[in-house]
Amino acid sequence: MRRIAVLASGRGSNLQALLDAITARTLDADIVGVFSDRLHAPALERVPVELRWSRDAKAYSPRAEFDAELADALDAVRPDWVVCAGYLRLLDERFVARFRGRLLNIHPSLLPAYRGLKTHARALADGAAEHGASVHFVSPELDAGAVVAQARVPILAGDTPDALAERVLAVEHPLLVQVVRLAVAGRIAEQGDSVTFDGHPLLAPLTLDSADPDCLALPTR
Repeated sequence: MRRIAVLASGRGSNLQALLDAITARTLDADIVGVFSDRLHAPALERVPVELRWSRDAKAYSPRAEFDAELADALDAVRPDWVVCAGYLRLLDERFVARFRGRLLNIHPSLLPAYRGLKTHARALADGAAEHGASVHFVSPELDAGAVVAQARVPILAGDTPDALAERVLAVEHPLLVQVVRLAVAGRIAEQGDSVTFDGHPLLAPLTLDSADPDCLALPTR
C-alpha cells in the first residue's frame, strides 16, 4: 500500500477527501503524516496526533531553514507521494529537487492561468467564461509544473469570489482523489516538463468528467 504525506495550511477539506476515499476503499493508500507551516492549522485536527507535524514557518530565518526541516520530517515517514493540499507556502528549489517526481499540488485555477493567490477574484475581474482546478507536479517555479488533470466550472452571471470558490472546491475534491489514485497505481509520472499516462506522453491534461466525478477523461486529439 502506497504511503502519502500531505502538506496543508488551512482547513484541510482536500485532505478530508483523501481520508474519505481511503475509508471507502476507493483509494489504496495510507496517510502517513500531515505537515503544516502553521502551528494550529485546522487540517491537523483531521488525523491522529501521532501523524501531525507543524511549525511556525514565519519564525524561521532564512526561509530555507524551514523547508530543510520539513523535508527531513517528510523523509522520516518514507512517503511514496507528497501531496500539497491547500499548502500556501512556496517550496524552495532544494525541497522540490529532493521530492521531484512524487510531489503533487492542487491549485484553484485552470493552469497556466492565474498562478498564485486570489485566483477566483482574478478570473472574475478578467471576465473569464470558466474557471476550475488543476493538479500538477511541483516544479521550482510557482504553479508551473506539468499539469496532470483539470476540472472546469462555468462562471455565472453575478458570481462573487466566494460563490465561485465554493463551486470550484466541489470539483477539487474528486479531482484530487482521482489523480492520487492514478499516482499510487503507478499510472502517471513526471517526464521532464510533461506527464506520462500509462507510459505514454499526455498531450493535454486529463479532464474530470462532469457527469461522473469518479472518471478522468483522456484529452481529445
